[in-house]
Amino acid sequence: MHDTVKRTKAHMDKAVEVLRDELKTLRTGRASLGILDAVRVDYYGTPTPLNQVANLSVPDPTLIVIQPWDQTLISAIEHAIQKANLGLNPMNDGKVIKLPVPSPTQERRKELVKVAHEYTERARTAARNVRRDGNDELRKLEKNKAISEDEMHRGLDEVQKLTDEHIKLIGDVLASKEKEIMEV
Repeated sequence: MHDTVKRTKAHMDKAVEVLRDELKTLRTGRASLGILDAVRVDYYGTPTPLNQVANLSVPDPTLIVIQPWDQTLISAIEHAIQKANLGLNPMNDGKVIKLPVPSPTQERRKELVKVAHEYTERARTAARNVRRDGNDELRKLEKNKAISEDEMHRGLDEVQKLTDEHIKLIGDVLASKEKEIMEV
């Protein structure tokens, strides 16, 4: 029973981590390297994360500077950023790529909040699916006489408590990101 509860907690923790990673990619008006996590550069035929082919820095809140280790990759990096559809326009001077991060309009902020809500709902669904799987496993253990009925009910209660905690945590993560997005 305890293994089932531990596994359930680990899976729910993973759902929260995935949500945090997804929310990092949403642009809030401040330059953040997290928005480039999804960018893959064609590095000699291999899709490679941008941070593995260039030095990334944020010299001020509205600018990201990308300095490729191999200057021949500048056009490939620009293409990858445009292909990632981040709404950012890279500018290069032959040595570095400057990526200005404009403040989103109020309308764009509202769209970003909607996207954040979609990500959050997926995380909630994932947590509920993990709860269902954990409950099914506990019922199967009880059916196979591996645990008693009382142990099964205690396990079901623990899984429900975990679910409630993680759903609240997911809501808190959303509230924090929503506040960050809506700040002017």
